[in-house]
Amino acid sequence: MTGKHNPASSAEAEVRIGLIAGVAAYSLWGVFPIYLKAIDDVSAFEILAHRILWSVPFGALLIALRHQWLEVRTALVSWRVIGLLAISALAISGNWLIYVWAVIHDRVLEASLGYYINPLMYVAAGVFILGERLRRAQIIAVILAAAGVTVLTIGAGVFPWVSLSLAVLFTLYGYLRKTTPVGAMPGLFIETTLLSPLALIYLFMIVNAGSAVFLGQSTGKDILLILAGPVTVVPLVLFALSARRLRLSTLGFLQYIGPTLQFILGLYYGEAFTTYHAICFGLIWTALAIFSIDAARTNRAERLAKAV
Repeated sequence: MTGKHNPASSAEAEVRIGLIAGVAAYSLWGVFPIYLKAIDDVSAFEILAHRILWSVPFGALLIALRHQWLEVRTALVSWRVIGLLAISALAISGNWLIYVWAVIHDRVLEASLGYYINPLMYVAAGVFILGERLRRAQIIAVILAAAGVTVLTIGAGVFPWVSLSLAVLFTLYGYLRKTTPVGAMPGLFIETTLLSPLALIYLFMIVNAGSAVFLGQSTGKDILLILAGPVTVVPLVLFALSARRLRLSTLGFLQYIGPTLQFILGLYYGEAFTTYHAICFGLIWTALAIFSIDAARTNRAERLAKAV
């Protein structure tokens, strides 16, 4: 038996790699506020410009290492694909800008709420965009989430635009990327390349005006801003490795690692957590529990049906 290939052990190894990569990706997204707090004296627009700009060379390096240039060229010969990626680039850059602004202005809890809402926003998008019908558990989950947002809006007296904007923009981005025939890394490379002229123009303007932190304070700060590229790209690559190896139901559970770590960091940074926040998050967490259990049962039923 020595030397023979074992399909079962090979499949288990692939799942193990996928699980490690998935946990790592969502954990990195979860602790991202720590990086942003280290550069919170930099404006959100300047940080966004650096995320875009430094993602291009780092992304190019990874594409070369993974031999994905053919996929990039294939995408670039289609005006439809380029158009969809241009729109998705605007969506993700808007998401990045709001998230960065929220963290450096001590609103990490609101940001985490946005990513808790995100899975339920996908459900809403399925109803309004794709005309899908909701199961009873999904209806209950959406109602509970809406109630949570309403409680926070009325109790805090401020509409949670940060949370909802992050959820809506990321849902739009996810929908566009799902329907665009290009892989995760090649797609991100094209998106950031399309945005890079705007980022370069903005950085040139603020450097020329003397208001830029980059090249104006310290080498350490410059290095941190350059690291915005790897910090942006690495979790996405890990996620792509995970998504190819794990079931969607498993990925669905893993995605709560990110906002949970963000939530913990928000409390650590001393952000206000009122009774209304507690009720809102409680309702959202209950909605996600119902949603996740229903998704797991549905996936199990579908697998059993296929096995028969």
